[in-house]
Amino acid sequence: MLKTYVPSTNTNLESIREIIEKNDVELLHLQFVDIEGLLKNVTVTSEQLEDAAAGQMMFDGSSIHGFSTINQSDLYLQPDLNTFAVLPWTVESDCPQARFICFITYPDGTPFEGDPRFALKRTADYAAKLGYAISVGPELEFFLFETDNNGEPIMTTQDQGGYFETSPRDDGEKVRIKIYQTLRRMGFTIEASHHEVATGQHEINFKFQDALSSADAATTYKWVVKTVAQSFGYHASFMPKPFGGANGSGMHTNISLFDTEAESNAFYGTTDDKELSTTAYQFIAGLLNNVGAFTAVTNPLVNSYKRLVPGYEAPCYIAWSASNRSALIRIPATRGGGTRVEIRCPDPSANPYLAFAMIAAAGLDGIENGLTAPEEVTDDIFSMDDASINAKNIDHLPTSLEKAVDAFEANGLGEDILGSHIFNEYLKLKREEWDSFRTTVHDWEISQYQRKF
Repeated sequence: MLKTYVPSTNTNLESIREIIEKNDVELLHLQFVDIEGLLKNVTVTSEQLEDAAAGQMMFDGSSIHGFSTINQSDLYLQPDLNTFAVLPWTVESDCPQARFICFITYPDGTPFEGDPRFALKRTADYAAKLGYAISVGPELEFFLFETDNNGEPIMTTQDQGGYFETSPRDDGEKVRIKIYQTLRRMGFTIEASHHEVATGQHEINFKFQDALSSADAATTYKWVVKTVAQSFGYHASFMPKPFGGANGSGMHTNISLFDTEAESNAFYGTTDDKELSTTAYQFIAGLLNNVGAFTAVTNPLVNSYKRLVPGYEAPCYIAWSASNRSALIRIPATRGGGTRVEIRCPDPSANPYLAFAMIAAAGLDGIENGLTAPEEVTDDIFSMDDASINAKNIDHLPTSLEKAVDAFEANGLGEDILGSHIFNEYLKLKREEWDSFRTTVHDWEISQYQRKF
């Protein structure tokens, strides 16, 4: 039986204190994410538990990219007690440790508007006012790379296995099992684990949760995957497209709404031939209508758009289908309480708090405005010619970070949902990233042009 190092029920300071004493926890990591979703932390001793829980731990916000200016730099960390977990890989060491994920506040306790976690909570609260609870289940793929003598990653994958292969071809199975055990001990419910299509590519899926818990889980998952991989001498990467000519890594995001008044899945319908409700169709329409508002968030890197090309299972076209995996949006076969919408463009480099907020808001916009979903596309879009695509009025997803950022800026939904602070800082960050890429001379240019011209 795996030992679980999280409070089982009624999470409160007393139950946390008991676990800390039982496991001789010495250090507490107060974690948060920056605007890119990169995990940060401040470490305190377990003797400071009460002060930490009271939100009394300060840090310099001006040192976190995209947070605050130097003349308004004092920010505080407010731990969410529900995120407490002992870190399994430290339990047998001479210094057991635990963590909290935190909200960020100003000195007076008001939420910091640049906190990505708060942006998602605000979206979940807005959905609650409309009568819905948001559930999200992301599927994050990753690659395992070998490392050199200095521990730096090299471009050699850790195995040569393929989709659903077994050991010994799938030599990464031992790493996945350790990741599974670690996540279980931190309170995760794991649903599946397998080798993915590309060599060295893997996926571990965890249970659907409310939007905030799911974003916390995605953030924790990436941290644990990297930590466990390093213990085996490998580097785990969530880069969307590390190799040309091979499948990239996605973060297919499954989302559903629970009607809190009817106490049922808001997407399930009994009178429709696909067993989808009017709400589900409106949500789909909202996603399709607002895809320009969120692609720069769900696919945030220059490299993200190397994945969104035909031929590698990643979506390129703005369409929906009940089963067609070449469409941006798919409706998995499960019905009843498990009815959900799967959006297939996000990749695991995205900040999950911002990505889930934008996806949910885009769909809710369709419900609020009573939008009508276009006709389902059942054909393989990848095999259709341009004339057929145009005849069905199928648009293409943005083909570069520049185009995605332009669409993000032009659509007002991003600023409405993320707030002016995050919206403007994110725009600035992504404009700078694109400009750096645009002005850099790359190896491809040297190989193509140096001798020829």
